[in-house]
Amino acid sequence: MNIGIIGAGQLGRMLALAGYPLGLKFRFLDRSADTPGGQIAPLVAGEFEDRARLRELDTTVDVITFDWENISVAALDVIPANRIRPPAPALATSQDRLLEKQLFRELRIPTPPFTAVDSRADLQHAVQRIGLPGVLKSRRFGYDGKGQAVVRSAADADAAWAQLGSQPLLYESFVNFTAEVSIIGARSTRGEIALYPLSANTHSGGILRHTIAPFTRPALARLAQRYLRAILRRFEYAGILTVEFFVVGGRLLANEMAPRVHNSGHWTIEGAHTSQFENHLRAILGWPLGSTAPRGHAAMINFIGALPERERWLREPGLHFHDYGKAARPNRKVGHCTLVEPSASQRDLRLRRLLNRLGSQPGTTG
Repeated sequence: MNIGIIGAGQLGRMLALAGYPLGLKFRFLDRSADTPGGQIAPLVAGEFEDRARLRELDTTVDVITFDWENISVAALDVIPANRIRPPAPALATSQDRLLEKQLFRELRIPTPPFTAVDSRADLQHAVQRIGLPGVLKSRRFGYDGKGQAVVRSAADADAAWAQLGSQPLLYESFVNFTAEVSIIGARSTRGEIALYPLSANTHSGGILRHTIAPFTRPALARLAQRYLRAILRRFEYAGILTVEFFVVGGRLLANEMAPRVHNSGHWTIEGAHTSQFENHLRAILGWPLGSTAPRGHAAMINFIGALPERERWLREPGLHFHDYGKAARPNRKVGHCTLVEPSASQRDLRLRRLLNRLGSQPGTTG
């Protein structure tokens, strides 16, 4: 079987690495061959909106998937809908924060109060109705904290509008959360569903810094599973889907969803019986899904900006080091590491020690 992947970043690379042991072949579409995926598989070079390149990719593979959501749904109309997995409607919904929040509301998944903002007057009314503090967000093309501004005062509202006001926006209440969590699940073309445990995520500057799993809060896990199953069924989904939540007073408030493999699921490569990457491939091909049970208590640390000293980290017993093949650049995800321990306390102790080490190394942040 030949899999086409639109986008050849580190997520696409890890999909291919998970698929090679299953006898799968891969071809990427990306703007440049100098990408993490392009280093390990053939690549069609072109813009994601280039219909000719999309047709070229489609003629050489059996099914098409993607490794990020900011690609043109309109351009995908040159590919038969049943060959695109996850389905294009799920992709389109994830690309627009308003559509995403409306979907959550339709499925009775709690969210922070929100409203669309298309003018300065709309923003003023939103602040009056929803209150302060709030967050003004671009409806499209926001990721890793981009396209957002916190509004705590009238002056902040003016500054946020000056920064973001040239595009459709969403204003929502600022959430004082106790934790940020995500749930990842797979649904196959045959309707089989497999869900991973909740993970707890720590962000800084809008970028995921580290993840621990499983996040053992049974009541929250049951809620998250129910919400994720509702979305999977709503779209007759195929592939991996991720939903991120805020934990507020024992409740879950949905933040956003991602119709793809996700950074907060990197721990599954070594920390679960079947990784999110392998299960994504199984799901889009209609193969039986693998076990999502954890192998222990896992932690994942992103390497941001630059890789740490490789040899020193490789001396750590049981540590798994992932280099994405990217050049160093501020705020860029260039790799990650994972560890799996028999207890949460052992994991957390090692995680704190490694984060302290990472913070002391020039050029890297954790």
